[in-house]
Amino acid sequence: MRKYFFNHKEHGFFRTQKRENQVGNPMTDPSMASEMLKSNALNMVPMIVIGSWINWAFSGFLTTKVPFPLTYRFKPMLQRGCESLSSLNASWVSSASWYFLNIFGLRSMYGLVLGSDNAAEQPMFLTDQPPVAPGQPPQDMQKAFKAEWEALEVIEHQWALADVESRLITHMK
Repeated sequence: MRKYFFNHKEHGFFRTQKRENQVGNPMTDPSMASEMLKSNALNMVPMIVIGSWINWAFSGFLTTKVPFPLTYRFKPMLQRGCESLSSLNASWVSSASWYFLNIFGLRSMYGLVLGSDNAAEQPMFLTDQPPVAPGQPPQDMQKAFKAEWEALEVIEHQWALADVESRLITHMK
């Protein structure tokens, strides 16, 4: 079944797929790197504007209390702008800290709601790539598909449950 799907002569996956010869690497291709820089810069501008507005308008306000106790080491991170309240419990969160927690903590939710091609997921694009040595060309996908096709042609699959019904009936008699 798998071999038929991938290796069929007329409509197999490896026969019908049109593939690019070279996948662009943003670290070596200057045009891809500049496009990525432009899109990231355009996404940063609204974040900076909203963050500075929240910091200006709600500086010193406590917005939320987390429903679990926290140690005092979390206090500088969660109570930014409220340093004068030294005796305050660490589970209260200031407005600026709440903004940053939401921006960085909801990245996976952005991926679910907006899809995988959204601007919030672009920094993850760089971490998913395997490291490429300088001067080394990226992997040729045509050769990778050909190697997989050859490996599937060589394999002879033996299904362990081919005639399990008849074996079970003879075993039960």
